[in-house]
Amino acid sequence: MKKYIIIVIVILLLMVLYAVIFKNNKLDKYEKNLFYMDTYINITIYNESKEKANAALDKIDSIYKNYHDLTNRYEENELINVYYINNNNDNKEYLDIDSKLYNLLEYGINWYQKSNNLLNINMGNIIDVWKKYRDLGNGIPTSEEINNAAINDINKIILKDGKIKNNHPNIDLGAIAKGYATEEAGKYLESIGIDKYIINAGGNVKVGNHYAADKYKIGIENPEDPSKIYMVIKGNNISVVTSGGYQRFYEYNGKRYSHIIDPNTLYPGNYMKSVTVITKDSSLGDALSTTLFLMSIQDGMEYIKQFDDVAAIWYTNDNEIIKSKGISKYE
Repeated sequence: MKKYIIIVIVILLLMVLYAVIFKNNKLDKYEKNLFYMDTYINITIYNESKEKANAALDKIDSIYKNYHDLTNRYEENELINVYYINNNNDNKEYLDIDSKLYNLLEYGINWYQKSNNLLNINMGNIIDVWKKYRDLGNGIPTSEEINNAAINDINKIILKDGKIKNNHPNIDLGAIAKGYATEEAGKYLESIGIDKYIINAGGNVKVGNHYAADKYKIGIENPEDPSKIYMVIKGNNISVVTSGGYQRFYEYNGKRYSHIIDPNTLYPGNYMKSVTVITKDSSLGDALSTTLFLMSIQDGMEYIKQFDDVAAIWYTNDNEIIKSKGISKYE
């Protein structure tokens, strides 16, 4: 009898212990929706502390807002932002700029050479010419319009000791700003001990550890029908970034023109419908996906070999799916 009583007591103690552990490890879900950089952004955090999670969500909101304001090239605000750098009437030789913008510009300049001169952050004028026709949804720029706007020398962006030379460049950071800000948001979360999260910034997704000891499942949009997915990537602590001409584009005379402009031809890239990069670093993923979109798939397959732990998936113009080495571990 004593034996059975002891067993019952042990079982009860184990049940109490399990309940305590389960309660202490219970993670609640906290979300916030944002809209910055012309993108709807959803932040999801799994944490046991409501106060900590909500404070983190507010901080991430401020991170994205800050980068949105700094990289805005269409509107002036209280900061010395990209619009001001491109258009100001100040007579200073150099402008003092925020360290975040300085670092982002430096990152973009460095990527120009890394990308074989395909990722050029000094293409604002030519981007605007194509944007005008994309907004109209009709016609394409004339050769004269393109040539007049084609002042895209990367060497015009001169940085020095936290300042930028005030020579009115044509800066546009659309190819790297969202990925860079997303990576900063992820770094912040991990710095405060929140490692279970999802950041979904349009075609830029970054995830931490899974909230239930599983793997996140990240769907890649089908360029033929963005309401559907054509592949699911499984993993933790990764970034999945897609560049493509299937969202911001227009068609004229039966040809599709995307928003991603090749700095060599000054025309939209047309090698593929989309390319997706899987890597740990969201800023790297953003820069790489744009670069790969502007080179042939064969060149892209060779190009990414120089990067550690990077995989890519191409959706061709003929609706074929081509995968680089390393994709299998995410399937």
